[in-house]
Amino acid sequence: MSVYEIYVEKKADYAEEAASVAADLRLGLQINKIDKVRIINRYFAEGISQDDFNSVKNTVFSEPPVDIVYDKLPSFNEPEKKCRVFAAEFLPGQFDQRADSCAQCISLATGKKRPVINSSKIYAVYGDINDDEFSRIKIWLINPVESREASMEKPSTLEIKYEQPDDIKTINDFILLSDTDLDKLRIDMNLAMDLQDIKFCREYFRDEEKRDPTITEIRVLDTYWSDHCRHTTFLTELDEIQIEDKQIRDSYEKYLELRLSLGRSDKPVTLMDMATIGAKALKQKGLLADLDESEEINACSVKIKVDVDGKDRTGF
Repeated sequence: MSVYEIYVEKKADYAEEAASVAADLRLGLQINKIDKVRIINRYFAEGISQDDFNSVKNTVFSEPPVDIVYDKLPSFNEPEKKCRVFAAEFLPGQFDQRADSCAQCISLATGKKRPVINSSKIYAVYGDINDDEFSRIKIWLINPVESREASMEKPSTLEIKYEQPDDIKTINDFILLSDTDLDKLRIDMNLAMDLQDIKFCREYFRDEEKRDPTITEIRVLDTYWSDHCRHTTFLTELDEIQIEDKQIRDSYEKYLELRLSLGRSDKPVTLMDMATIGAKALKQKGLLADLDESEEINACSVKIKVDVDGKDRTGF
């Protein structure tokens, strides 16, 4: 099926994102020559008929009161103004909420199977900008962890073809490695896990799986045992603490007093315990009546009452 395209831009009075980006570039990159920025959301659609695509153009992809819709990429030429243009899109495999929402809405509106939608942002930066400044602007606006610069051309298809990977390498004799060799492997692979972690892996694959692991398996385990997921740093027991700064030392002494009053003296001293001791003390005093508790320890929500047109509403 054909690939259809549509371009959506906020009307001047509602182009808050574009104005914010322009201000950020001027302040963050110190490029005062930027006159303005235009942002256009580009959508490509495949797996949908022309009639169905036309029927949702002004309902799913845009909001007529605040948006301008173009069937083709608009011209960015303006009298006596220089302009640099580029596009950014999510990396393959990254979740694109804007595209997914469009696909769901189109399916609901037409009663048919979801089409394939690809979305991207087109930035038009106006001003007397040199090549180095333009490169810095792209680096500022495109997060390489999740995004990449996109082609300005319309694709012939939205189907993504992935190359078949080579055979995944097995770490030969992993289950037979000595502690010394295991530690060397950990360092050579630049793993986040420590020696005890990788020894545990060796014993598991040796005693349970009875085989050597693949590199992918070790990498996945290493990711899920990283500090971000496992809170290794925050849960490390602190058995010897020396504090020179009096103010920080006084705060630490207050923490120890709270532990004693809460009956937590038998618990290990950790950064996580320090971070949560205040909430535990407030809860004991009955000052957190609206506290929502769960087994999750690395996130929180704040619930408050707000006045909306004279009526109390609960917000998060």
